[in-house]
Amino acid sequence: MNIKEMTQGLSADERKALIEELNKQEQQEQTSRRGAYETMRRQLLEEVKKQTDDTVLTVTNFRNWLDGEVKAFRDVMREYGHLKKDEQMSFTLVEGDFKLEVRSNKVKSFDERADVAAERLMEYLKDYISGSDKGADDPMYQLAMSLLERNRQGDLDYKSISKLYELEDKFDDEYKGIMELFRESNVVQATAINYYFWKRDENNVWHRVEPSFCRL
Repeated sequence: MNIKEMTQGLSADERKALIEELNKQEQQEQTSRRGAYETMRRQLLEEVKKQTDDTVLTVTNFRNWLDGEVKAFRDVMREYGHLKKDEQMSFTLVEGDFKLEVRSNKVKSFDERADVAAERLMEYLKDYISGSDKGADDPMYQLAMSLLERNRQGDLDYKSISKLYELEDKFDDEYKGIMELFRESNVVQATAINYYFWKRDENNVWHRVEPSFCRL
């Protein structure tokens, strides 16, 4: 029944009272729906947070356990003679249809000398474009400047700076001297150990097992 049918035969005051009551009921229903939505939203986030915290704790404990087990096994391998060098950190273990790869990577960065080299290179490039017909549009200038861009933490990117070395034959000895300063500033901050897990299927093909949630 629509409003017109409901108000048929009613006085003006009765129609007004009825409409006010219907509006009140609609507002109450909207409030009730909003409350139900917000309750479901809160319950979902509370459960997701709990599951996330539990999962992070489980993965953290697994990583800590794996670090300890692999270190102990590496010591055994060193004594048994399966490591080519005492400092060897990377190796692969296979058992049945499961494979564990342990890979070490040096985390490289720069010390304070890189900032000096970067400033010198900026000045060098400014002088370079002043003598170039293309000015700031010179592709070599644009390439070198793009490789000097810093990340969000304000640090130079190791891989980008390494690409500057490839341009040495495009410039003069002053540029080479700046590159040498960059090389001298290279430091190894740490050694990162990464683990990769593989399973072999019925066709004898290895597939990476990804513990990462986003890769499942």
